[in-house]
Amino acid sequence: MLRNTLLTAGTAIALTTGAAFAQENPMVGGAPMYADKNIVENAVNSEDHTTLVAAVKAAGLVETLSGDGPFTVFAPTNAAFDNLQAGTVEDLLKPENKDMLTKVLTCHVVSADAMSDAIKGMIDDDGGKHPVPTVGGCTLQATYDGDEIMIEDERGRVANVTIADVDQSNGVIHVIDEVLLPAM
Repeated sequence: MLRNTLLTAGTAIALTTGAAFAQENPMVGGAPMYADKNIVENAVNSEDHTTLVAAVKAAGLVETLSGDGPFTVFAPTNAAFDNLQAGTVEDLLKPENKDMLTKVLTCHVVSADAMSDAIKGMIDDDGGKHPVPTVGGCTLQATYDGDEIMIEDERGRVANVTIADVDQSNGVIHVIDEVLLPAM
C-alpha cells in the first residue's frame, strides 16, 4: 500500500489514495480487486469465482457478505468446486438444499479481518496449528509451510491459499483451491 506518512508531534498520519491502494491488491480471476468495495462487489468480477457467486446468491448470503463485517472469506475457485464429487454443486444449488448450501458457504467465513501475517502469528502462538471457528459453526485448522497457508476442514480435506490478503472494505478474501466441508 502506498502511504505518505507525515510525522506531526510524534503522531504518524497515513494518507492513502484509493488508486494506489487498489494497485496493491492482487488481481483475482482476471479482475482488479478494490479495497474500497465489499466482498460481494469484488467477487462478482472474478472469472474464477462464478460458482461461488452463484452459490452465495442461491443461499441468500449477498446482503450478509455485503454488510459491515469484518469477514475473512476463504473463497474457493470454480476449479475447487469442480473437484467435488460429480453432481454435488448442482444438488447444493437446489432450493430444497438451501440450508446445507448455507452451512457449506458459512464454513468458509470467519467473523474477523485476518490477513495472512496475523493467521501465521496465531498458528505460531498455538504451536503450529490454529483452530479457526467459522460463522457456520465449523472449526477449521490453519497451518503454514513457508509462505503457503493451508486450511483443513472438519473432514480432513486441505485447501491451499493460492492468493492471500485481498483487502476488502468489510474484510479480506483468501482464494483457496478446495471447497471446505462441514463434518456432517
